[in-house]
Amino acid sequence: MAAGKTHDFHILNPSNRPILMSFAALLLAAGAIGWMHKASWGMPAFFAGFASVCAMFYLWWSDVVHEANTGDHTPVVQLHHRYGMILFIASEVMFFVAWFWAFFNAALFPSMHEGIDGNWPPSGVEVLDPFVFPLLNTLILLLSGTTITWAHHALIHGDRKGLKQGLLLTICLGLIFSMVQAYEYYHAEFGITEGIYGATFYMATGFHGFHVVVGTIFLIVCLLRANRGDFTPQQHFGFEAAAWYWHFVDVVWLFLFIAIYVWGSNFGAAVVRTAFG
Repeated sequence: MAAGKTHDFHILNPSNRPILMSFAALLLAAGAIGWMHKASWGMPAFFAGFASVCAMFYLWWSDVVHEANTGDHTPVVQLHHRYGMILFIASEVMFFVAWFWAFFNAALFPSMHEGIDGNWPPSGVEVLDPFVFPLLNTLILLLSGTTITWAHHALIHGDRKGLKQGLLLTICLGLIFSMVQAYEYYHAEFGITEGIYGATFYMATGFHGFHVVVGTIFLIVCLLRANRGDFTPQQHFGFEAAAWYWHFVDVVWLFLFIAIYVWGSNFGAAVVRTAFG
């Protein structure tokens, strides 16, 4: 006679998802390398790998959603999921610390970098005005932080309509942010290959933009699940993880706006010269 479950942990069934995802990621990486080296097979392999990775994301996370809906995600399992999400966000924080480090290293010691005459921003670089599109995007992200919090509050109190409205508004704000940043990049007077300023600026803000896109997709999935009837006040870790991720994106942008857009602009340089002579 088979024994019933007598513990709060989730023992996973055998799955082919990890090995298939590994091969999909290998195909994606190999295709990217081949494409950069102008191999004829590179581009087709890259897009085949990208499609395979996306398919595996869908299949694997569908399994996780099914496990959540069938009761495998007990309170103990949900707690461990939260620990995992916290560690993931901590790793993302360190990822951005690297770009901030590179930016401040160049900004505080400009004479150590080739092609810089000791000024920051470097002479001849037409930097972006921080109080136009960057400020607009700051307000957009701050507003999106309030709408995702509204959605979370509505979910906890059983307000399905408020949950869906808050998610929809947050998604719209995320899309607007991405469009404004794309417009800003298109009209920028400098590129990523134009010295250390362009490299650090585009790597830091560009990776943040990528995280906004990922977060927006994350929220779209949550909205689809909410429309399907998923999430309850007692069990909604998928939504909670998306909300945490979105707040992380908000906070990182505030540091980017203050450090790279304001302090790293002509306005910031003028303030520093005035304050320190």
